[in-house]
Amino acid sequence: MKIRLFLVLLLVAAPLTARAAVTLPPQASKASGSATVAEVTDGDTLILSDKVTVRLVGIQAPKLPLDRPDFKEWPLAKEAKRALEEMALGRTLTLHPASKPTDRWGRTLAHLARDDGLWLQGEMLRLGWARVYTFADNRALAGDMLALEREARAARRGIWRHPYYSIVTPERAGKVINTFQLVEGTVMDAAEVKGRVYLNFGADWKTDFTVLVPAKARKVLARQGMDPAALKGRTIRVRGWLKQYNGPMIELTHAEQLELPEAAPEEKREGREPFP
Repeated sequence: MKIRLFLVLLLVAAPLTARAAVTLPPQASKASGSATVAEVTDGDTLILSDKVTVRLVGIQAPKLPLDRPDFKEWPLAKEAKRALEEMALGRTLTLHPASKPTDRWGRTLAHLARDDGLWLQGEMLRLGWARVYTFADNRALAGDMLALEREARAARRGIWRHPYYSIVTPERAGKVINTFQLVEGTVMDAAEVKGRVYLNFGADWKTDFTVLVPAKARKVLARQGMDPAALKGRTIRVRGWLKQYNGPMIELTHAEQLELPEAAPEEKREGREPFP
């Protein structure tokens, strides 16, 4: 009886994992070479057989301390590392360089395709072991990655099962300063000051959560068809590092940091606390 029940459960669960592998979108940059993975450092960083350290551009997995003093390990960091090890360790990868090919620590930034075509960034996002993490000068394939992240979040896969990674409300943003978050709320006011736009989510701009759009970034956003000053009254979701500046603040530098939740009605947003 137990064996029969196990087989039924296995058949029910099979469709969840049987989908085709996530492959690199055709608009990715041209390949710059290939190498074998010798070591996985954490859920978004690995070392190749030629000693080159590669940071998987466009995603952020839960962080391990990695000898950093006083660094608190993020929940599920070991599980994320294990997931990347299972899909990459010992395998040959093709590197597709990012727009900005190295970061400030000298690590190579690239999208990675396995020898069988699997796109590592896409699979880590699909399985729920990473979040999309783009920059104004490194935003290639963001649309594809955001779609995979939304799919995983809606299905509560990987990190999306844990309260630590829940979407944060503006009221809770002040409790998670100096962390990377997805904050969702309704813009109460959009104020323009010396070319900058401040999106305020409360009655007191000196203490409430704010999204800052610098003048330079506003011009960039305009070229991408976005006017942040027109977002008053809209419910938006913004991602980035929360800083303390007249209350909790996220600086918006490129369009992919901002989403309109009504465009993804399949998501379940339950307002859970960001920490257990």
